Amino acid sequence: MSLLPKSRKARRRLMAVAVAAPILAAGAFLSVYAIGDGAVFFYTPAQAKAKHVPSGRTVRIGGLVERGSVAKGPDGLVSFTVTDKIATDKVEFRGDLPDLFREGQGVVTQGAYRADGVFVAKEVLAKHDERYMPKEVADALKKSGQWRPDATVSSTAPMVGGSMNR
Repeated sequence: MSLLPKSRKARRRLMAVAVAAPILAAGAFLSVYAIGDGAVFFYTPAQAKAKHVPSGRTVRIGGLVERGSVAKGPDGLVSFTVTDKIATDKVEFRGDLPDLFREGQGVVTQGAYRADGVFVAKEVLAKHDERYMPKEVADALKKSGQWRPDATVSSTAPMVGGSMNR
């Protein structure tokens, strides 16, 4: 008894499927693998500490810029602290900050943690106006119970960002 169908037409279909299936599977695997490397996860400082985000992995952290924490160095290095009222992360950024960057305001930074726990930002995104806070930050603050009820969130407003020279 043969495993191949007796019909010539059926054998051709089987061969086409046998050739196409591995090619499609390889394409799907490569697509998922490429997307996985490009995914950037968002954390609040408390979530990042709880998840033990490894140093060198590109992530976004967001929260409020802690009052009195912004320090600008003569070499263009800006350091500040991002807090979600539960935990804080020290952030260092070299470059031009967005015009709307202020203490006490919502911010999202993208970069990676160093081995010493300092977050080195490659990009800083600030809120758009007095009523806007990045949706990710607002959701995280609401979830942690630290949401300011007097703030209004508009998720349609664009975020203004400054980026580091790469």
